[in-house]
Amino acid sequence: MQEERRIAVLRAIVQDYVATEEPVGSKALVERHGLNVSPATVRNDMAALEEEGYLTQPHTSAGRVPTDKGYRLFVDRLGSVKPLSAAEKRAIASFLDGAVDLDDVVTRSVRLLSQLTRQVAVVQYPTLSRSTVRHIELVALAPQRLLAVLILSTGRVEQRVVELPEPLVDDDLARLRSRLNLAATGEVIADAVAALRRLGPEQPDATRTVADVLADAMSDHRSDSRVAVGGAANLARYGDHFDSAVRPLLEALEEHVVLLKLMGEATAAGTVTVRIGAEGPIEEFSSTSVVTTGYGPAQDALASLGVVGPTRMDYPGTMAAVRAVARYVTRILDEA
Repeated sequence: MQEERRIAVLRAIVQDYVATEEPVGSKALVERHGLNVSPATVRNDMAALEEEGYLTQPHTSAGRVPTDKGYRLFVDRLGSVKPLSAAEKRAIASFLDGAVDLDDVVTRSVRLLSQLTRQVAVVQYPTLSRSTVRHIELVALAPQRLLAVLILSTGRVEQRVVELPEPLVDDDLARLRSRLNLAATGEVIADAVAALRRLGPEQPDATRTVADVLADAMSDHRSDSRVAVGGAANLARYGDHFDSAVRPLLEALEEHVVLLKLMGEATAAGTVTVRIGAEGPIEEFSSTSVVTTGYGPAQDALASLGVVGPTRMDYPGTMAAVRAVARYVTRILDEA
């Protein structure tokens, strides 16, 4: 019973501190949260929580604020991620359903996440190596020049201009398109590359040329580090924490590799990961929390999305928003 009461006290302190950014006192807790115990009992519980490292007291006469350890216990005791309301779900669906292509999906997702959470939102583009080939299209630009269009399972599109060793007529172009799709369609990238590389000397020069260009496009992982970022203006809400939390984050927004490291490996779709303060991989962000999840078909996480902000954040609401947006993005990519 005592432990449950102390958890309730900790939960109330976290909620009040996130809302007000002011140290929380025992009298205010009793009045606002109906704890059904006296302020003296709450003070004892707060002292015990402080001794165990879950709370700290900024000044002798001040109330308490949560530590990273306190936030961690709070998050671990949530039990499950709360569902969004029906109105919030409808708003997400109507906003994302209007997307016309992958870039639009990512742009809308990052804007939506930043609005829902009032934090910095980060969405990683789907990782090329985890995709499968949906279709290869060839468009004649000139008798000896083609536009090769690679369409992946994520809705991602790669385009390359190919200079041919000889002119192609329409029938030859149709046969080349069929040959390439037969080799690569439905295959994961690694297998598709291998299949295209295997198109041997017995094939016409144009086939080998286009196959090599497509294989090179599939092997180009430079774009796997692409991320979209939104909501930097939300950091203005954290004026008192600027030097410790906000300044390093602002400096990192242009460094996509740093952001990807901060986000971590994409977890299975539906699993929300919360890293608080020093739990993260980068020492400079020890005053920052990161809430992420993966998105992609079934349990295959193609990439990650989430939010980054100071440790004083609304964890339940942020976790719910991150999970919901990831689910809708996954659904859109499945239907693309």
